[in-house]
Amino acid sequence: MTPRLDYFAAAPKALQPMLALEKAVVSSGLEHGLIELVKTRASQLNGCAFCIDMHTRDALKAGEAPARLFLLDAWREAPHYTPRERAALAWTEALTLVAETHAPDADYAGLLPHFTEEEIVKLSLLIATINAWNRLAIGFRAVPAAAAAGKAA
Repeated sequence: MTPRLDYFAAAPKALQPMLALEKAVVSSGLEHGLIELVKTRASQLNGCAFCIDMHTRDALKAGEAPARLFLLDAWREAPHYTPRERAALAWTEALTLVAETHAPDADYAGLLPHFTEEEIVKLSLLIATINAWNRLAIGFRAVPAAAAAGKAA
C-alpha cells in the first residue's frame, strides 16, 4: 500500500490540537499499560495497521507481556486482564463502535467500580483521540514502521 500523503508535513498547524490532546491523554494519570491496551484495541477494531504496529511496539518497550497483546482481540475470554482493564476495554469497544452499540448503559455501569468520574472522562478522551488518529492513518494510508523502512518486522 502506498501512502496518500504525509499528513504531518501537509498540515502541521492543523494537527497541533490533536498533538495537544494526545499529550493530555498520555499525561492524564491513567496507567501507561492501560493507555496502550486501549489504543491497540481501538486500532484493532478500526483495522488501523499503522496504529496497531505503533502501540503494540510501544507497549512491549514499556514491559507489557506479549501474551496480553496477542490475546487482546479475545480479551473477554482470556484471563490476562484486570477488572479495571476489562471495564476500559468494554468501554473502548462501546465508543469505537458507537454507531452499532450506542454506548450501552451496562458498559458505562461497568466503569463505575473501577474509575472515578474524572478518570471516565479521561478514558473517553483517550478513546476519542485514538479513533481520530486511526481515521487519519487509515485515510492517508500510513504504513507500519517496518514496512515503511522496507523490511519485515
